[in-house]
Amino acid sequence: MTNYQDLIEEIKKLDSELHTKDFLLTWEQSTDELKQVLNVAEALRLLRNENISTKVFDSGLGVSLFRDNSTRTRFSYASACNMLGLAVQDLDEGKSQIAHGETVRETANMISFCADVIGIRDDMYLGYGNQYMREVGDALDFGKEQEVLAQRPGVVNLQCDIDHPTQSMADLAWLKEHFGSLENLKGKKIAMTWAYSPSYGKPLSVPQGIIGLMTRFGMDVTLAHPEGYELIPEVVETAAKQAEESGGSFRQVASMEEAFEGADIVYPKSWAPYHVMGKRTELLKANDQEGLKALEKECLEQNARHKDWHCTEDMMKLTKEGEALYMHCLPADITGVSCEEGEVTEGVFNKYLVDTYKEAGWKPFIIASMILNRKFGNPDVVLEKLMEKGKRRVDG
Repeated sequence: MTNYQDLIEEIKKLDSELHTKDFLLTWEQSTDELKQVLNVAEALRLLRNENISTKVFDSGLGVSLFRDNSTRTRFSYASACNMLGLAVQDLDEGKSQIAHGETVRETANMISFCADVIGIRDDMYLGYGNQYMREVGDALDFGKEQEVLAQRPGVVNLQCDIDHPTQSMADLAWLKEHFGSLENLKGKKIAMTWAYSPSYGKPLSVPQGIIGLMTRFGMDVTLAHPEGYELIPEVVETAAKQAEESGGSFRQVASMEEAFEGADIVYPKSWAPYHVMGKRTELLKANDQEGLKALEKECLEQNARHKDWHCTEDMMKLTKEGEALYMHCLPADITGVSCEEGEVTEGVFNKYLVDTYKEAGWKPFIIASMILNRKFGNPDVVLEKLMEKGKRRVDG
């Protein structure tokens, strides 16, 4: 792992404007800014492991708004806020004036008087989740410009319909740790593949996040899925362009076996087809429960035709020396454990159990880094002061 002072020196060299913008899509950030998020996250983890306090706020709120179920991201966000010294307040739309028609502008300003960050998860509505986050940001700009707000809270995308930046950045941090450096990722083959699941409606944001981020660092990225399980076309186009710019490659195949062949890293994960998520969004907006049931039945039947998209021991033998790194955002659909048939066999999952936990363990630090970088234009100075102060988090 990198020395703490080396991280500080690396941060000083980076050209970043993260303190001026919300973190909504990884491909909106420069390569230096992505590196800064990684370096600050690693520095925070080093401090935490050395029992040194990482509190940079002595008061303030981290507001969370989850419009979909969440375990890891919800607790990671709470951990990140607490790590930095912020209290967490969850906004329950069902118990707020939002349910009575309160506007986005009103909501954003009313929850922001003492807030330093707002974390939003809005991944259910294709075409609306990321848009909503931007509307919140615009409302906060209005509040600051009109001197309603003394400060403008940052907005962190905790998963939307387009991207899952806290997950993909945690994945990248884990790959950097596992392979030793970002430089070592160049030329590594990563297979982002669809996998069978006995459920439907899983967001597109994880596979889109992976192809949208890993193509930035010279990796050879393969996207694999059965016909009909396409992603948002614009994101795929962005991934291809970024791969060319970084000296890596991007390709699409229609076979899990082909994607796994010679891969250094595999990421088998189910998602719903792009067109299905669009149709589902319209049905959800219309509260058409019968339509949703019919769509679910249709999609589950479609999924069932592709049960051979299954991460098995034999499939893993196709990878580089049969020992590719298995990744998953969790929870995985494990055959014979969490479901009768799913994304991955119990044997493969258990072999990489600790690896997936280490992968997940980066998320609180990535989120904390995003918050810190949004608040401070000089994170290197902030981190140096934390180390100099050396306040112990726990005595004894």
